[in-house]
Amino acid sequence: MKQSKWLQQAATGLALTLVLPLCALSAEDKERGVGDVVYVPTPQIVVDEMLKMAKAGPQDFIIDLGSGDGRMVVTAAKKFGARGFGVDLSDDLLAEARANAKAAGVADRAEFRKQNLFETELGQATILSTYLLPEMNEKLRPKILALPPGTRVVAHDYHMGAWLPDETKTLSVPEKIVGTPGISYTYLWLVPAKVAGRWQSEFKHGASSTAIEFDFTQTFQVVSGTAKIGTQTVKLPDNRVAGDQIAFTVFAKQGDNTSRHEFRGTVKDDAIIGTVAVGSGTAQTQYPWSAKLVARAGAAK
Repeated sequence: MKQSKWLQQAATGLALTLVLPLCALSAEDKERGVGDVVYVPTPQIVVDEMLKMAKAGPQDFIIDLGSGDGRMVVTAAKKFGARGFGVDLSDDLLAEARANAKAAGVADRAEFRKQNLFETELGQATILSTYLLPEMNEKLRPKILALPPGTRVVAHDYHMGAWLPDETKTLSVPEKIVGTPGISYTYLWLVPAKVAGRWQSEFKHGASSTAIEFDFTQTFQVVSGTAKIGTQTVKLPDNRVAGDQIAFTVFAKQGDNTSRHEFRGTVKDDAIIGTVAVGSGTAQTQYPWSAKLVARAGAAK
């Protein structure tokens, strides 16, 4: 990670810039980085926890924005079997990252590129990692939200503005001197499927069928709205989209458990495919369910 006394470096895409007096750094760290920007590594315990939160595995491709000495991508490859690349603008740190990958025996799965992080193509990522100021995270946010639903985003210490994390952990890191000394915060977001809009659905139960129309509103991963069953319209409670998975409950008659409908499904483009469980307890019966998007609405970004 890099830290800078001034924020103007962010405009040029220098990765991982934070406000930190240079006097707080060791003489060795002051000599590293690009110009006014100095390098401060993410503690290894934090790297490990971020990758655990992301459930990194051999099937994953990680992109680290501001890769420093490469420890995030190298750890993902060596400990979790993943592959990927990191981007940075420091020739010194890129050389060190490549050397670390080679020493760890993962140079074939851990690549490092000299590249502006704002210009980096992110589409290959199943996991994206950052240690950036909130202003930089928010600048990247629209690009991140355009990634496939379920893409995991992990960050150290700094948030995504109004896009609240799906999971947060607090770690004791005695050697940490930046941000909150001795404490690190790790965050996980799942890129949510876009479901805001009007959906039509029907499910068959025995010889009968029930048509339901949903009107979803969405702010990042939080979804609410209404369901129209026949002539009755009921309000949906706030629910969360977990990547491409959506689940919510509708009562055709408020407070009547026999009218309880538990919907679960996978969102894929303009369709949701899943099940609906009707009723409760031993009387609950599950049926196949699907919905089709008929009018898309906007969502917060």
